[in-house]
Amino acid sequence: MDRLIEGHKHFHARVFPEKKTKFRLLSESQSPEFLFITCADSRIVPDLILGTGPGELFISRSIGNIVPSAAAPDADGTTATIEYAVEALKVRHVIVCGHSDCGALKAAVDRKAVQSLPRAQRWLRHVEPAFNHRQPVNPADGEGAELAALIRGNVVAQLESLKGQPAVVRAMQEGRLAVHGWYYDILTGRIERYDERERRFVPLLAEG
Repeated sequence: MDRLIEGHKHFHARVFPEKKTKFRLLSESQSPEFLFITCADSRIVPDLILGTGPGELFISRSIGNIVPSAAAPDADGTTATIEYAVEALKVRHVIVCGHSDCGALKAAVDRKAVQSLPRAQRWLRHVEPAFNHRQPVNPADGEGAELAALIRGNVVAQLESLKGQPAVVRAMQEGRLAVHGWYYDILTGRIERYDERERRFVPLLAEG
């Protein structure tokens, strides 16, 4: 706790005063352009990775960056967040971002890791479609190549589920929303995006 208290002390004394005007505006309303759906993994820090700040990202986090079917009985937390972001906040983009070395997908392969975690077991049923969308193995991923192929497949699976959410369907039909699938590599810091036309992941940044 001391580490967190010291961190807040620094924020309150140094960071907050420099952004006081920004925080005053944010205290009254928010208008983020992006809904960022990602994993609860502590190694994924969206604002650090993307260079964003307060008020720019509306974030939904859960193990496995899961977007359950709109009809799933345990989906309310995530689907309510999506509905609110799309209908109330009018975000323009929704991004589903998976990441390398994802524990949720490891558990999907080896269920022993969650034998004593009944709620996690139920939640991980939502990653089963990942096996149907497993991507080609990339040798550049090294020893974790098989897992990385499944993690990318999970991004595609959750992206498909996202496009089935009623609010997302309406917004896409109205031409006011775009959806994206990303894969973040912790080791290299690079992001790949899913190209739906080519049905494969490609670098987010141009080479060179």
